[in-house]
Amino acid sequence: MSEGQARAGGDSDQQAGGVRSVRRAFDILTLLTEDRPVITLREITESTGLAKTTALRLVQTLEETGLLGSHPSGYTAGPALWRWAYLARSQWEVPQETRKIMRDLADRLGETVNLFVARGVHRICVAHEESPHPLRHVVDVGDEQPLWAGASSKILLRDASEVFLRRVAAASPQGEAHVERLRAWVTEAAERGYAVSSSEWDEGLTAVAVPVTGRTGKVVASLSLSGPSHRFPYEAVERFATELAEGARLISGQGFSHPLSSAV
Repeated sequence: MSEGQARAGGDSDQQAGGVRSVRRAFDILTLLTEDRPVITLREITESTGLAKTTALRLVQTLEETGLLGSHPSGYTAGPALWRWAYLARSQWEVPQETRKIMRDLADRLGETVNLFVARGVHRICVAHEESPHPLRHVVDVGDEQPLWAGASSKILLRDASEVFLRRVAAASPQGEAHVERLRAWVTEAAERGYAVSSSEWDEGLTAVAVPVTGRTGKVVASLSLSGPSHRFPYEAVERFATELAEGARLISGQGFSHPLSSAV
C-alpha cells in the first residue's frame, strides 16, 4: 500500500469516527424531553449502550460547547440549545396573521387546528391552535408524522411525482404495495378539494384537511382540523371542510411559505 493510500484510509477512518461521535452526541441530547428534562450518566449509558468512559467523554464535550449543563441530579439542556431554539423559532414561526386565522377556526369549530408542511417522507407541524375541549387532539410544533397516512398527507402529496409516491409507500408498514392506495387517496382529495382520515394514524382520531397553496398554485402546506372521531359526523365534516377552505384561502392570500417545507 502506498503512503497516499494509507493516508487516505486513515482520513476515512477519522471521518467515520467523527460521524460516529456526532451521532452518539445527538443520541444523548435526544434523551432530554419535557417529561425528562434532567438525565443521569447511568440513564445515558443504559439508553445508548455506550461505555461509561465514552459517555462521560461525550458529556464533558457537550458541556464545554454549552449543549448540556450540569444539574444537581445529572445533566440538562445547556444555554447553546436555548440560543439555537430561539434562532429556529424566529425563523420558523408562522406569521401572527396566520395564527389568528387558525385561532379563530379552533374557537369557532371547537377542534384543534394544525398547519403541516412536507419534509422528506414526513410532515411536520409548524403551527397549531388547540381545541377548547378538555378531550382534544394535541400535536406539538415540530412533531413529525409519516406521509403514508392521514388527511394532511393526502393533501401534501397532491403534486408528488410517481417516484416520490413510491418512496413514501416503501416507508409504510405495507411497503411499496401501499402506493395504489396513496394514489387513490391523493386523487380523491384533489377532486373534492379536501381530505378526510379516520384512525389511519391515531386510533379514534378523525381529521379533515385542505390545501394551502403558493403563488404558483402548488400545495405548500396543509391546514387541518382534528379531534375525537365521535365529534366528526358526516354533516360536521362537510361544514369543517368549508370553513377550513376559507381559512386556507386567506392564508394562501398572505403568501404563505415556510423554510421547513420541501417540494414533493
